[in-house]
Amino acid sequence: MSHAASALPRKKLPLGIQTLAKLREEGCYYVDKSGLAIDLIASGSYFFLSRPRRFGKSLLVDTFKELFEGNRALFEGLAAESRWDWSQRHPVIRISFSDGMLQSRAELDARIHEILQDNEVALGVQCERRTVDGRFAELIRRVHERHGAPVAVLVDEYDKPILDNLTEPARAAEMRDGLRNLYSVLKGADPHLKFVFLTGVSKFSKVSLFSGLNNLHDITLDARWSALCGYTDADLDTVFAPELPGLDRDEIRRWYNGYNWLGVGVYNPFDVLLLFDSRQFKAHWFDTGTPTFLVRLLAEQSWFTPDLARLQADEMELMSFEVEQIGAVALLFQAGYLSVHAAEETETRELIYTLGYPNREVEMSLNRVLLPGYGVPMRAASLQRQALMRALRERDGLGMETALRALFASIPSDWYRRNPLAGFEGHYASVFYSHLAGLGLDLQVEDATSHGRIDLTLRLGAQVFLFEFKVVADAPEGHALQQIRDKRYAEKYLGRGATVHLIGIEFSRTARNVVGFEIETLQG
Repeated sequence: MSHAASALPRKKLPLGIQTLAKLREEGCYYVDKSGLAIDLIASGSYFFLSRPRRFGKSLLVDTFKELFEGNRALFEGLAAESRWDWSQRHPVIRISFSDGMLQSRAELDARIHEILQDNEVALGVQCERRTVDGRFAELIRRVHERHGAPVAVLVDEYDKPILDNLTEPARAAEMRDGLRNLYSVLKGADPHLKFVFLTGVSKFSKVSLFSGLNNLHDITLDARWSALCGYTDADLDTVFAPELPGLDRDEIRRWYNGYNWLGVGVYNPFDVLLLFDSRQFKAHWFDTGTPTFLVRLLAEQSWFTPDLARLQADEMELMSFEVEQIGAVALLFQAGYLSVHAAEETETRELIYTLGYPNREVEMSLNRVLLPGYGVPMRAASLQRQALMRALRERDGLGMETALRALFASIPSDWYRRNPLAGFEGHYASVFYSHLAGLGLDLQVEDATSHGRIDLTLRLGAQVFLFEFKVVADAPEGHALQQIRDKRYAEKYLGRGATVHLIGIEFSRTARNVVGFEIETLQG
């Protein structure tokens, strides 16, 4: 980092700030999204955007609000200042379900009435209808008449009442029906509307939640708006330049970059701000919400966890989210645990997406919380992770074998008796992979060589560990290490001067533990 960069004045980090006015008035760092916001407004009228939690959606919604209300002073020096027609103002109806948890349809309807009442007071109108849909339709019409300009309707966390109740499908369905009752008003209100923007985490099909709203344009996977929320690499190097000295720039990228929706890749703002505040590389975003429901779903569906590092799905699987039948892939993607790495068009013009972890934070953290779902007690996983890490650093084969044996021995026999995963052969490899992935090291699943694919490659400085994992009936057969030799997997790395450790691991179905562990080291 140059002395010029380190001499730049530091500003206040906008931690927890979700309004543009407060952010600007307090002199915080601000990544200017106002130009993109104007581009979106110019391109249409009805939009839906799905992004993971804590991704800056609320600040974006507030930015739209300030534009439509014509608060020019907040945009001084920003892209919008010279591009927006400040003589035109539009009233804004703002709806947010961010506060609290609603646990019944009656509570939801009461909250909606509170929100509509707040908008009536703020916009100087009074509605007479008392049903949710009737009152919302009347509110839009009266606000248009009162202000003499069509209305902007901005909905933040549109899906939170449903997501808060996913563990109770019947209640979640009630919430969905109640919200459909509200949102269905928007289509009939078209003559009174200037702009509609809904955002949240999940993407429910139009049939289930946006019935009839066929003019709602989903921009979730539109490359033009990939960076509408989140910070780009360029943003970190310019806006946040004063925060970079003393932090490894490549580590920042490895830990937190990598979210992508077919366009420019971005960082989760929450991660970046917490890193700059604490100066520590930690799972800042992940730790704010443990995905208990997701972990249970993956275990119940016997997911082979190495697949999570490289997964393919079509758009229907990626974007379909239903209360009665929640797809693990859709949940992983929409919640931010997987991101798009590539997209390929088939002969029939269908897009097939390749998904994987966005970054090290998510890969490490998700695999750590998956292990208890696969039978490994959390305490045992933590202890053996430390032991395995020491053994890897010291290139101690016996230490590696001991740590792995202890890991599998920690799974209670009672767990095998009562858990359907016990009959899933991929369970053993899943535990092994997720344990290694939980180390937060440079890991690659099915690493391609000219002779085949290595089960798992781990890089640690100048050391490379190649793992082949096989399940045997009972006694060790010696086939795992032999396959690495026969396929000449090491050649790819020996040519680069690395020290390569070939490790063949055999797991017995009968003993439910490692019965074969062979290691061979080759100098590059």
